[in-house]
Parts: sequence; structure tokens; C-alpha cells
Amino acid sequence: MKTIIAASILALTTAGFAAPALAQSTATASASAGLSVDKTPISDIIKNEKAKAILETALPPIKDYYDQIGGMTLAQVAPMSQGAIDDAKLKQIQAEFDKLNAGK
Repeated sequence: MKTIIAASILALTTAGFAAPALAQSTATASASAGLSVDKTPISDIIKNEKAKAILETALPPIKDYYDQIGGMTLAQVAPMSQGAIDDAKLKQIQAEFDKLNAGK
């Protein structure tokens, strides 16, 4: 019985250390790939002042929801936006991100 409990504690402890490492590697991969409406979480987008300005220019009310949607991508938020973020808006924002990614 003690062995099962010890194994369970070890598994939980190990999982706790692996999760931050996975999150860090995902954030690094997303940053190195450039900003994307499909892959970059909004919380990462707003860390870049130029990207944040692009986002807030295209979607002014979005700043009121950062705390609720930060872990999601713009593509994930789109279906819940009541039409505020449609395919055309996503393409427009991505075109601006592409300019930023290219250093323009």
C-alpha cells in the first residue's frame, strides 16, 4: 500500500515539473515561428507592443477580454465573437502580423 501511495505522489510531482517545461517549449516554438492568428495565444500576442497595437486597432473592444481569452488563439475566439472576428478580419490581422514577422 505504501508503495502505491509513494508511486502516486512521485507521478504527481513529476507531472508538476513537466508541465511548465512543456508550456515554455510551446511558447518558445510559437515565438520563433512568428505571430499567427491560428497558433499564437492572445496572451503571447499582447506581450509584443506592436502586435498588441495591431490587435487593438482591428478589434478595439478586445482589450476588455484579455483576462478571459488570453490562453486562446484569435481563431479559437472567432466563433464566440458574435461575428466581430470573421475570416476576413482574421486574414487582415494575419497580414499585419506577417509584416511584423518580416520586420516591416
